[in-house]
Amino acid sequence: MKGGSELAPLVIVVGGGGVGKTTLAAALGLRSAQDGTDTLVMTFDPSMRLKDTLGVGDSARDREVEVASGTPGRLDASLLDAGATFNRLVERYAPDPAAAERILSNRYYNHLSGGLSGILEYMAVERLFEVASAGRYARVVLDTPPTREALDFLEAPNRIVDFLDSGVLKVALKDWFDADGHLKPARRFGAVGRRFERFLDELIGLDLLRDMAEFFQAFGPLFEGFRERAESVRGLLRSRDTLFVLVTGPAEEEIPDLLFFARRLVESGHRLGPIVVNRVHPRLEGARRPAKIDRADGVGLLAWMGERDHQGLSSLRGLLDPRQALAALPLLSEAPTDLEGLSALADRLMRALES
Repeated sequence: MKGGSELAPLVIVVGGGGVGKTTLAAALGLRSAQDGTDTLVMTFDPSMRLKDTLGVGDSARDREVEVASGTPGRLDASLLDAGATFNRLVERYAPDPAAAERILSNRYYNHLSGGLSGILEYMAVERLFEVASAGRYARVVLDTPPTREALDFLEAPNRIVDFLDSGVLKVALKDWFDADGHLKPARRFGAVGRRFERFLDELIGLDLLRDMAEFFQAFGPLFEGFRERAESVRGLLRSRDTLFVLVTGPAEEEIPDLLFFARRLVESGHRLGPIVVNRVHPRLEGARRPAKIDRADGVGLLAWMGERDHQGLSSLRGLLDPRQALAALPLLSEAPTDLEGLSALADRLMRALES
């Protein structure tokens, strides 16, 4: 592969949403197994078609499932479940089973583990750390969450550490409620305090505030374990054994975001591998890019999209370091529906990187 971008023990496929990361991650995992390497592909919410292609169902949320690929190396697949990963962390770091149960049954925790911004991205790298530490696979390929902002994934460990060190958390850990479920500070001010408590109940809901207070009180003993884990995850992402494959679309307007993300990867000490420009429309022989698009003119529209994509690709090549591995993959009539299709996609990617 050109540019020193040979597959590493850990391959993380990153990029914006809707650029084909999941399918490319599956294709890279299949190629790795075809080369004789025991490989795990970890993916977030793949399409039903890709689930069928890999031959896995929802059972893969609880464990790694072998793909019947017939390859020299073993190929397993896992569907990343952020909530289940968070639960395992709680059970690992809780001082006793009773403390773990208090957290797991807390209503605020159940909201936090499934919906808070950054949790999904952090649990992706946390699950990656679990698998890498176990050492069952010679290579792991991770498909990152379908976030609108690709940097969310990269910055997830930092956000966890910053949160654990924040003044807001120290305030949240204080004992705000008495045994009767009333705010302690409000009771000091008599009738005024009661009116303020009713105001908070109408504005936010005291039940929610109590759930939050109980959560942070129960969660307090786990914070140091989470901080250590986040630091280990951050080290894993910066390891020389971890390679980032950056996937983008071909449109010229996507170039600034791509270059910004690539620069952030390198400047923050991560190892940037190939940049893959996916779903490039073909140029039509003898067709000129029309000055004005007529939606009824299908050929003219395809000609316009083909010229647009190739212009964007040409501009990107001119802006990148010549040593940077770059692969352009054509738009397919349909996404791969079987292992043969994934293998063909991997072949196209390898040929593009070797050219």
